[in-house]
Amino acid sequence: MTRPTPEVLAHRAHPTPPPAAASTATPATVAAEKVAKPAGRPAEELLTGAQILVRSFEQLGADVVFGIPGGAILPAYDPLFDSEAVRHILVRHEQGAGHAATGYAQATGKVGVCMATSGPGATNLVTPIADAYMDSVGIVAITGQVSSASIGTDAFQEADIAGITLPITKHNYLVKSGEELPRILMEAFHLASSGRPGPVLVDIPKDVLQKQTTFKWPPTMELPGYHPTLHPHGKQIREAARLITNAKRPVLYVGGGVIKARASEVLRKLAELTGAPVVTTLMARGAFPDSHPQHMGMPGMHGSVGAVYALQKADLLIALGARFDDRVTGELATFAPNAQVVHADIDPAEIGKNRVADVPIVGDAKHVIEELIAAVTAEHNAGRKPGLTDWWATLDDIRVRYPLGYEEPADGTLSPQYVIERIGAIVGPDAIYTAGVGQHQMWAAQFVKYEHPATWLNSGGLGTMGYAVPAAMGAKVGRPDKTVWAIDGDGCFQMTNQELATCALEGIPIKVAVINNGNLGMVRQWQTLFYDERYSNTELGTHKHRIPDFVKLADALGCVGLRCENKQDVDATIEAAMRVTDQPVVVDFVVGKDAMVWPMVAAGTSNDEIMFARGVAPTFDKDDI
Repeated sequence: MTRPTPEVLAHRAHPTPPPAAASTATPATVAAEKVAKPAGRPAEELLTGAQILVRSFEQLGADVVFGIPGGAILPAYDPLFDSEAVRHILVRHEQGAGHAATGYAQATGKVGVCMATSGPGATNLVTPIADAYMDSVGIVAITGQVSSASIGTDAFQEADIAGITLPITKHNYLVKSGEELPRILMEAFHLASSGRPGPVLVDIPKDVLQKQTTFKWPPTMELPGYHPTLHPHGKQIREAARLITNAKRPVLYVGGGVIKARASEVLRKLAELTGAPVVTTLMARGAFPDSHPQHMGMPGMHGSVGAVYALQKADLLIALGARFDDRVTGELATFAPNAQVVHADIDPAEIGKNRVADVPIVGDAKHVIEELIAAVTAEHNAGRKPGLTDWWATLDDIRVRYPLGYEEPADGTLSPQYVIERIGAIVGPDAIYTAGVGQHQMWAAQFVKYEHPATWLNSGGLGTMGYAVPAAMGAKVGRPDKTVWAIDGDGCFQMTNQELATCALEGIPIKVAVINNGNLGMVRQWQTLFYDERYSNTELGTHKHRIPDFVKLADALGCVGLRCENKQDVDATIEAAMRVTDQPVVVDFVVGKDAMVWPMVAAGTSNDEIMFARGVAPTFDKDDI
């Protein structure tokens, strides 16, 4: 089994947010410092590997595990039955366990934990592991493995899950003995929750779980090559500050790393200090308040015209925790052609990967922003403060002329954008919203107003259909004080809605808005625009045949089912859903099938070719800047 070298680990370093805003400690380091000798227990005990696994969970603060038992992992479930500190939530599919762990981690900032047996149980975790890897979410996946002597023999339910997940984990382990299990688990939690966050897999053979060995706590971590850079280089900060104060058209290009670093408060201070416009990527919605006058919105394929325009016309991009994703840049060679780039990221592998950085800065986003504030303040005190009046006059004109909006369907059907807009308005910005992938995801990003970080959870990098329901479940478990809405499509919903049975039985009262247009909406939109309206295999039958009937399905899964088909009933239906607090709720919003997401930059084209509506491009004066 090939294992990454310490050098590779250092290069791939994927850090997470600290457990407390004022601390840089990870769950593993906190455990090492605070629980060297658990009260009432000896420092050493003779335990099975399974007991060591559960005891380590307790020491590391893993209070929730999402999983399904099976043969190879079954020994772990016996001591788990007796644990008062660790709650196990029995999901209906391992994919649900993985996405629930991700939703839990995104909503709380803690490490999410999922568990599965060997073979198909483990391979069912591959999609959520890849999803967490793409979006830099700290989860630990525990998988059972066939007994050590059977590894490599094609034994029943054997799969080389460590090999399978090597490209999509921050690191993974095949445990050889019970003695090393505490160290490996502490390292796994530390790796998942430090530097750039990411998934870590721990594969444990059945005999290791069954055999007794000595349990010692705390263990000593052995990660000699893993040293994430948290604090940026002072020279790079000063150079970035110089560029910021000399720029005439700066833009703060904010990515999900700002939320991971819990840097929203200092981001606002930097924005107000510099006066620069702010754009927040799909993964960064909520990092900067939508209500703030400097917020230009979301950039990219379905971003606001103002945000896309600001990036294209900028003379300086200050990229903070963003990775120049293709959905933001469009055709890379034409992206922000006249801009210098300050690129700050905790992962050095991201800097220069897609766009050359004039000032590369490696460091945690919160520390970078704090030091930029000090350096820019020093520039201002020295009399170097730019005037951005003309830049803002242009941007204000653009966003007034091209606001986000939509047209009511000509056939009188219910507008999906209106439904989502009303959910956001009635439920409010303090709730947590999750989304699947497709049109409803983009509308949720556009028409719900986000004021706080960690209130918008979605699958941005991998684009995983079926993410919304289990992620909402995980988020609600982690933040039971929050109202949690999953905004899902009728296609996405049918991939993982079985987890509503989990929610009903476990007392997890999430709310699901199914935006039911009877089709795979985003694929249909592309067929409309690029395939001469040849709708090959995109009609789902949820309109024509009402298969399934989502209200009946909700009832069968132990939920309250509601349906809304008319604009005049939307508010009352949402309010009825909000009044149910002791059961999951599913609302079938039957909407028109022809609505499209606008604006749009077609895949592979330049952001300069953004379409405001079908066949309508914004008109810009080439001399307006």
